[in-house]
Amino acid sequence: QIPVGTDIRGMNILGLVLFALVLGVALKKLGPEGEDLIRFFNSFNEATMVLVTWIMWYVPIGIMFLVGSKIVEMEDIVLLVTSLGKYIFASILGHVIHGGIILPLIYFAATRQNPYPMGQWWGIQNTLVLRFISPCSVSSSATLPSMIKCIEENNGVDKRIS
Repeated sequence: QIPVGTDIRGMNILGLVLFALVLGVALKKLGPEGEDLIRFFNSFNEATMVLVTWIMWYVPIGIMFLVGSKIVEMEDIVLLVTSLGKYIFASILGHVIHGGIILPLIYFAATRQNPYPMGQWWGIQNTLVLRFISPCSVSSSATLPSMIKCIEENNGVDKRIS
């Protein structure tokens, strides 16, 4: 089905984003009169983040049952394990190449500094540990505040950059 003119089904995301931007500017322009609505939206945002956190605690259980049901339906488990092993190996290899070679090369080309000083890695170790042990680690928003704090305090990165 090819949409013709304005006969498009779905949500107008661009219009929604533009409206939100214009509303934000208008509320800020109102000054003290717009503060009540700004506080409302901030409270709504905090409540939404609490709901997302609750959902993220239960998502691993749901995913476990979804994956478990698919594994039970499979006839050849060996094929599943070998395919999954190949996928995991390719994924880890891609991450190592990208994070260990490509990104440091870009960093070196831009700054002409060593991209591998160990002091910088030790400065964010708390965030890396949190990222791997947290049930909310599927979302970068769960570890972003910790990362910002670590790079500002431990690695001396300017607040405007972080």
